[in-house]
Amino acid sequence: MVAFARAEGIPHAVCGKLVVATRADELPRLRQLATRGRANGLTVTELDAAGAREHEPHVGALAALHVAETGVVDYAAVCAALVRRLEEHEATLLLGTEVLGARAGAVLTSRGDLAADLVVACAGLQADVVARRLGHDPTARIVPFRGEYRVLAPDAAHLVRGLVYPVPDPELPFLGVHLTRGVDGSVHAGPNAVLALAREGYTWGTVSWPDLRDTLTFPGFWRLARRHRRTGAQEVARSVSPHRFADSLRRLVPDLRDEDLLPSPAGVRAQAVRPDGSLVDDFLVERSGSVVHVLNAPSPAATSAFEIARHIVDDLLGA
Repeated sequence: MVAFARAEGIPHAVCGKLVVATRADELPRLRQLATRGRANGLTVTELDAAGAREHEPHVGALAALHVAETGVVDYAAVCAALVRRLEEHEATLLLGTEVLGARAGAVLTSRGDLAADLVVACAGLQADVVARRLGHDPTARIVPFRGEYRVLAPDAAHLVRGLVYPVPDPELPFLGVHLTRGVDGSVHAGPNAVLALAREGYTWGTVSWPDLRDTLTFPGFWRLARRHRRTGAQEVARSVSPHRFADSLRRLVPDLRDEDLLPSPAGVRAQAVRPDGSLVDDFLVERSGSVVHVLNAPSPAATSAFEIARHIVDDLLGA
């Protein structure tokens, strides 16, 4: 991705990341992360509180990890560059086109039938819907979770130099509320994770009754909700209370004030959930005949997009 950004002149910065432990019970997990990172070839430095403040002067930490290879990129510009390259190679891009079904050698769409020998279905929030329409019974269902963000006010942006993350909870696939300075210098905070009332539910007021019915009639959702009811209640409380949202960030950067957080657009995570209520916390790719279904592509799917594509193509062509 860094090489692609350089080749295309896309704004990016390899700025490193600080993973911060703020409680004693997080220290064993922090050490496990260090071991895992080094096993994957990363440059991981273990820091005490003073060492953490050398990277992030305003951070509150008992200990921290610095991961040198982490970076940020203008991903909208990445997508625009990919579109240019596809068009240069005479690819046809059909935006706003719905997949309706399949028959031998063709995908049926709202804009006519598309002849296809091989198909990759990577449909995000609609991944399980598209899989079923293409004749595959996926092993997981997509449950949409809205991730809400805030942006630091300009006069508070100096409190964060780069990327500051909490030690993740191994029981959840979510990274936790964190702080990220983008290539434009703005600092985003978030996300929390609350059930979205529509697959495209970017606000509390956006409700799709068919989508909501799909979620509420899925037994895996209720098993998930029972298992994580306390966490779910905390996430909803953080959604409706700016003070609680700010409190979760003050664990990392104590100097942040409630008024330093301004509204910012939300995203929706396509969370794959198994029928037993377990969260799919890794990539989930299933093959059905000549179709490969990408049913779960969590972070760092964007950063790793080229490697994921190479893996899928090798699977398609090697079979």
